[in-house]
Amino acid sequence: MNSTSRNALRQYSAVGVGSAVEDASPHRLIQMLMEGALARIAAAAGQIERGETAEKGRSIGLAISIIGGLQGSLDAKAGGEIAANLDRLYDYMTHRLLEANLHNDRQALEEVQRLLSGIKAAWDEVPDRLAASEGATGPR
Repeated sequence: MNSTSRNALRQYSAVGVGSAVEDASPHRLIQMLMEGALARIAAAAGQIERGETAEKGRSIGLAISIIGGLQGSLDAKAGGEIAANLDRLYDYMTHRLLEANLHNDRQALEEVQRLLSGIKAAWDEVPDRLAASEGATGPR
């Protein structure tokens, strides 16, 4: 894992999940980063509603840092086109989060939340798909 990802994990750890990070598999770490970003986005939406400007900025900043960690963990060589597409999507999410912060735009937050939730749902299926694939090609 590169320094950007480690920094995002440290920031995520600061919100109360430190011991879980230490014991997590690489797959689980990515899940935790996504969960952390989604939690920060949800918090920012509530903070916009309540007029909590400083807190909203902090939550969006954390979400951007976490997405940066996800982006930094991409392996362009191994991931090929999928990694390239995710890289562009993470750039887009960061841009939309910046707009949400600047303009108190809940729709931008909701858009990023939908996009990241879709990626997370696919990522959550990886272990089951690997197990099914190994079961289909394993010894008989």
